[in-house]
Amino acid sequence: MKFITLMILVPLLCLRICLGGEVVVYTSEDKVFSEPVLQQFEKKTGIKVRAIYDTEETKSTGLVNRLIAEKDNPQADVFWSGDPVRPVLLEMKGITTPYISSSAADIPEIYKDNEGHWTGFSARARIILYNTSLISMDEKPLSLFDLTKPEWKGQVAIANPLFGTTSIHMAALFITLGDEKARKFLQDLKANGVKIVSSNGEVKRLVARGEVIVGLTDTDDANVVIQEGSPVKLVFPDQQDMGTLIMPNMVCLIKNSPNPDNGKKLIDFLLSKEVEKSLAWAPCAQMPLRYDVRTPADVVTIDAIKGMDIDYHAVAQKLDEIGEFLKQWAGY
Repeated sequence: MKFITLMILVPLLCLRICLGGEVVVYTSEDKVFSEPVLQQFEKKTGIKVRAIYDTEETKSTGLVNRLIAEKDNPQADVFWSGDPVRPVLLEMKGITTPYISSSAADIPEIYKDNEGHWTGFSARARIILYNTSLISMDEKPLSLFDLTKPEWKGQVAIANPLFGTTSIHMAALFITLGDEKARKFLQDLKANGVKIVSSNGEVKRLVARGEVIVGLTDTDDANVVIQEGSPVKLVFPDQQDMGTLIMPNMVCLIKNSPNPDNGKKLIDFLLSKEVEKSLAWAPCAQMPLRYDVRTPADVVTIDAIKGMDIDYHAVAQKLDEIGEFLKQWAGY
């Protein structure tokens, strides 16, 4: 009986793969958030998705290095980046190929490459997370620079600045503040006993447990720990000054990929209103880049936050320039 069942199921599976084919996507978006979206695509199109996920500790960097190593023999069709800068790095290295998706027509131009090498959707923001059992709302820090003050000595956590969104944040600060002021901020932060931990997820856990009072992390991590009932709240920092770093997801098509047509179909799907709505209502609570996508009441819309004025190409270049300084600062 088992043999007969296999004889029926295997041809059906082969038929599905042959009809729809497959698409290979590398993604640094958390698996718990990206996998349901990719499953929606499979169900909608019949195209089999082979997804390779990054680790929490090497967010984005691990997959970018893999894509660079595979440049002459690409294995991936699409790179879905959880931050807006790694695709720019890949573009600069000649690893992406232009694709302008019709699904992105109503996404604001500032989140799209003019030549179509990358396109943004659904954003997160870098925030200050604080423990409400340890400080009151009146005591909360409102600026990154507040974290260098004596009252926060030894009570601030930040993820390893060599990876993920923390590295993007560092590069954005160097561009916005200038090298000298950015270096001084980081040196003051270190002198104030900042705790450098493995990931944004670890930052949120330390704050939630009260092992530190505040931490720098992303809105998706903050929203998850808030939904868990932890005594924490978040602050969008520097709203009266330079603004908060806004970080859309970015998606790009890999040059000479094995399944480019299916890659384009996946990109079309990821850039749809349907996906922006899904990510807004998911536990990651990401902010749609479109203004007409319905969101939960507790998801801040992108036009309600003053964002840092940055150019993603400039951030990518600066990230490369400050790598050695960040290694020394973090003690690696």
